[in-house]
Amino acid sequence: MHCHRFHPAPLSRRDLLRRCALGFGGVALHALMHEEAFAATLPADPLAPRTPHFRPRARNVIFLYMDGGPSQVDTFDYKPHLEKYHGRDPREVIGELAPTQFDKVGKVLKSQWAFKQRGESGAWVSDLFPHLSDPEVTDEIAFIKSMTSKFSEHTSANYFLHTGSGLQGRPSMGAWLGYGLGTLNRNLPGFVVLNGGLIPPGGLDCFGSGFLPAAYQGSVFLPREQPIANIRPTEEKPELQRNKLRLIAGLDRGALEASGHDPQIEGAIRNYETAFRMQTSVPDLMDLRGEADSVKKLYGLDADFKNTQVFGLQCLLARRLVERGVRFVELTCPSGNGDRWDQHGDLFDGHSKNCRTVDQPIAALLKDLRRTGLLDSTLVVWAGEFGRTPFAQGTDGRDHNPFGFTVWMAGGGVKGGVSVGETDEWGYKAVRDRFEMHDLHATMLHLLGIDHTKSTFRFSGRDMRLTDVHGHVIGAVTG
Repeated sequence: MHCHRFHPAPLSRRDLLRRCALGFGGVALHALMHEEAFAATLPADPLAPRTPHFRPRARNVIFLYMDGGPSQVDTFDYKPHLEKYHGRDPREVIGELAPTQFDKVGKVLKSQWAFKQRGESGAWVSDLFPHLSDPEVTDEIAFIKSMTSKFSEHTSANYFLHTGSGLQGRPSMGAWLGYGLGTLNRNLPGFVVLNGGLIPPGGLDCFGSGFLPAAYQGSVFLPREQPIANIRPTEEKPELQRNKLRLIAGLDRGALEASGHDPQIEGAIRNYETAFRMQTSVPDLMDLRGEADSVKKLYGLDADFKNTQVFGLQCLLARRLVERGVRFVELTCPSGNGDRWDQHGDLFDGHSKNCRTVDQPIAALLKDLRRTGLLDSTLVVWAGEFGRTPFAQGTDGRDHNPFGFTVWMAGGGVKGGVSVGETDEWGYKAVRDRFEMHDLHATMLHLLGIDHTKSTFRFSGRDMRLTDVHGHVIGAVTG
């Protein structure tokens, strides 16, 4: 029974704020959800193929990641000055030196390998690469000899190379490509990392999706018969697995609805679904019985050096992956060559082993892509996170050098047989057409039909992109 003469006391301002606090949070949450919905232009299915901004020249990328930083002055950037001034104090002949990672500066150090001009293009390639020196291969390549990095330490430089930022947590370029174009094969991930044995400094975040949906992150495969764990069903009968999957699918739907369709949960569910479809596609990928013996020999699968076999298998699998529509394939270096390409000492032995590992397989990859008609649609990129100094660290090593180094591109609309940019006479600093990683990323996206300034994702109140607010297409290599 209510007394109609009772009138509740009016709320004080303090009571009003205390009682409505959660309501204010709800208003803020609504605004954030509206902002995300407005900015993230994802289709209902984030892996669905998407229309590029303009007609692409390439549809896939194979990224040959040379972990540790190859020496440009020992590979593709010939500098006679190093021979002339070998053994001199670099402060006397080069001048002021920037601080290096370890600041153990030795004498000017000439290359221990001879350089020759190769092919019709006349590109300088050292004797470290007898297979890449084949004119049929060299003339496919566009060398960019004035690349720079903002970082001289491996972890930050790796993040910068892979994500366009020296900080952890940004999406990898492979994830951005999946976001921009979707996938061409629902039975395989859109971004695959073929791990030869060395995950780079910076770890798996080099291949992550960052603030993009988890469906775009890289999937790490090993070059062996079973490249990922649990690829073969353990159930004795197919119907047992189907029953489990139906149960899991129902539980997933409930969890997704309860979360309000959280994009991370939705991405995880899609990754599980892809994993199931991979149980049929991955064994076929790894079955090399259909490859001719001549092709296996071309890649070095019968080589005397074990690491040539490992990297050769990675390169052959990369071709098979792009054949099957995987957008982005990254290859990491095998273990067992010393410290990656990071020769702070014993440069001759370390670089010799690394080149012996990758030279034959990479040359085979370019030839095989041409043979199968895939080179025109596959962009191949060769890069490390920085270069090396033209003077010694100690007596027989080279320290990190972010001021000028060489990367190269081939296929996928690239103009082969050109060399762009220039370092000084020491191979120390870029002095003509200076480029940085943002320019490399902009060029890669351009060849795939993506305008890097328009491929954005709203995160933390800002339209984010792979190239941040930087980047220009390197027109000399795109024709």
